[in-house]
Amino acid sequence: MSTGLNYEIQMRPDFSMLKVNLQQGEKVFAEPSAMASMSPSLTLKAGMKGGALKSLGRLMGGESLIINTFTAADGPGEVVFAPGHLGDTQHYRLTGGSLMLQRGAYMANSEGVEVTGKWQGAKGFFSGEGLVLLKASGTGDIFFNSYGAILEIDVADDYIVDTGFIVAFEDTLQYKVTTLPGLRGGGFKRLFFSGEGLVCRFSGQGRVWVQTRYVSPYLSWIHQFRPSKKK
Repeated sequence: MSTGLNYEIQMRPDFSMLKVNLQQGEKVFAEPSAMASMSPSLTLKAGMKGGALKSLGRLMGGESLIINTFTAADGPGEVVFAPGHLGDTQHYRLTGGSLMLQRGAYMANSEGVEVTGKWQGAKGFFSGEGLVLLKASGTGDIFFNSYGAILEIDVADDYIVDTGFIVAFEDTLQYKVTTLPGLRGGGFKRLFFSGEGLVCRFSGQGRVWVQTRYVSPYLSWIHQFRPSKKK
C-alpha cells in the first residue's frame, strides 16, 4: 500500500513553497506555471488529464485545462512548486472520500487522485466566485493553497464561514449559502451597510479550511492608491 508522496512545505505561512521528492518512476501532477525548480532527472509533460469533459470541469472551477505531469524517469529527483499568490499551502490525504476546493485553490496531486469540477447550482454561488467547485477524490495526496495563512476548523455540528474565506472542506459536511441571521429581512440596504456578504452554513461532522485574508477587500483598499488620469 502506498504511503504517499515524500514532501515538505517550506516558508510557511506567507510565502509557502512545496518540495516533492520523487523516487524512480513516481509522478506528481500540478497546475501550469507552479513549478519553480526541478532536478534534471525529471521529465515534464503537459496535457489534458482525464479527458475533455473532466478538463472542462476543472476550467469551470477556475483551473486550467492543462495539467503538468512530472515524472522521475531518469532516477530520483525533486520538484519545487510555488503558488501564484501570497499564502500558505496545505496537504490532505484522500482515502476514498472527497475534498471540495474553492476556485483557484488547487496546486498539485499524486497518482490515484482525480480533480474535477462539480456543478453546485445556487448553493455554489460563493460570493461571486462561481457556481462550480473543484472536487478531489480517490486515494492519494492533494495540495491546495490559500491567500494568507490557513486555519483548520473541526466542525462537529454547525459553523458559519464567510464565503470569501473558504478554501476547502470535506464532503462529509453539508452546507447552504445564506446571509447572516441578523441581516435577514433587511434587504440589500442592510446587506450593503453591514459590510458582510454571503456566508456558508456548514452542518454535520468534518473539517473546513479557512484563509486569513480575502482578496476582494484588499483590492478595494489598494484601488484608492492607483494613479488617476488628469483631464
